[in-house]
Amino acid sequence: MADLVSFSTALRERSRTAHSGSEGAGFMSDLMRGKGTRDDYVALVAQHWFIYEALEAAASTFAADPVAAPFISEKLTRLPALEADLAHLIGDDWRERITPVPTTERYVARIREVQDDAWAGGFVAHHYTRYLGDLSGGQFIGKLMARQFELGSNGIGFYVFDEIADPAAFKDVYREELDAAPWDATEAERVIDEVLLAYQLNTDLFVDLAAAKAAASAADTATVA
Repeated sequence: MADLVSFSTALRERSRTAHSGSEGAGFMSDLMRGKGTRDDYVALVAQHWFIYEALEAAASTFAADPVAAPFISEKLTRLPALEADLAHLIGDDWRERITPVPTTERYVARIREVQDDAWAGGFVAHHYTRYLGDLSGGQFIGKLMARQFELGSNGIGFYVFDEIADPAAFKDVYREELDAAPWDATEAERVIDEVLLAYQLNTDLFVDLAAAKAAASAADTATVA
């Protein structure tokens, strides 16, 4: 009899294409290849702030939930680092100078809907999509952005997990928690579907950022003309 596939393995395999599509979206791809600008990077950091504000508010709500609690760790908290990054990149008045793009508004609304519904599996889906992605590629991205835009150690705190000495081991434990979650087949499918939605929102976010950049460029050209 063939071995049963673990939930964490099924989740990774089922979301592989969506994950790759999100990473390969034009805006992010340009940023990673040195074709983006410092303003592009700042725009991305700003959108992350709105998303993580919602996600970490939800984490506070789910901290006592027996299903969600094992996944929540202060070592993963990103909001203070994002705020320090924005203060460095934009200035102390950064809160008045950033706005969410349409996909970010939908993203935040979905996280809050999951929170309001007290759906632990949905929260874990968004938690998994964001934080394991941050741990997997974040350190490389942070170093790349620092080098491209001469940021040094400032402005990239979002990507630095000083309290996690061994990201690979941390992710292994996280996947063990996924496999131990008390979800039946129907709930497991719901969680996977929510992960796929989260990846789609991330892809759509990059599309929105590219559109906003194109609109700003067109407006600048019109002004000059």
